[in-house]
Amino acid sequence: MVDIQEHEEVREYFDFISKKDFPCVAAKTALTWQQLNCLVVDHLACPKDDAAILEFLYGFVDTYRQSEKLYHSAAIIFRGPTQPNEALFEELFWQRLQSLANLDARQFGYDPRVVADPASPEFSFSLKEEAFFVVGLHPGSGRAARQFQYPTLVFNPHAQFEQIRNNGRYDNLRDTIRTRDVAYSGSVNPMLQNYGAASEVYQYTGKAYDDAWQCPFLSPHARPSTHPAA
Repeated sequence: MVDIQEHEEVREYFDFISKKDFPCVAAKTALTWQQLNCLVVDHLACPKDDAAILEFLYGFVDTYRQSEKLYHSAAIIFRGPTQPNEALFEELFWQRLQSLANLDARQFGYDPRVVADPASPEFSFSLKEEAFFVVGLHPGSGRAARQFQYPTLVFNPHAQFEQIRNNGRYDNLRDTIRTRDVAYSGSVNPMLQNYGAASEVYQYTGKAYDDAWQCPFLSPHARPSTHPAA
């Protein structure tokens, strides 16, 4: 939680989500219910804020786990780089997730409800043994709904999607967001898969990928392979 008067970047992020036509109704709900937590840090390429980011996200996990409501979200807003293209943002996005995972593995295991292999349809990013669906925003994104003026990593608890699906509300939520995204962006997001049909890493950065792309993330929580002696 943050005083929005203290950070112009947070106020601008809330304004971005509050736009009438912004497609993600889940983000809108999180904002309305005051369950959208924000942290403003410096540069996406710099590891100096990683410990603070991790502490913030750990606190978010504790708060989320104690809540009976859905639609919790945590956004890390970076002041730079100011004009990244999709390739640069993708590179720095995975650098930060890798660094956070490396620090997290010193204290915690991986969320046992998901898989640590990014090639698996059951993959989800994990911190403090809580799985997250991570959404990247930046001004150079090819998707209008991702074109926020500051590079931002939004952490959405994966268990929320499971709960929404178990409640029979997931399909309606998905279809509503897709319809609104077509109206907002002018086309269907080519990376948007049905839940559980493919690895969610293809949806994280907003960039369009072909079948040859391999996610650069390697979980430090995963048990290393054992190779026979030569």
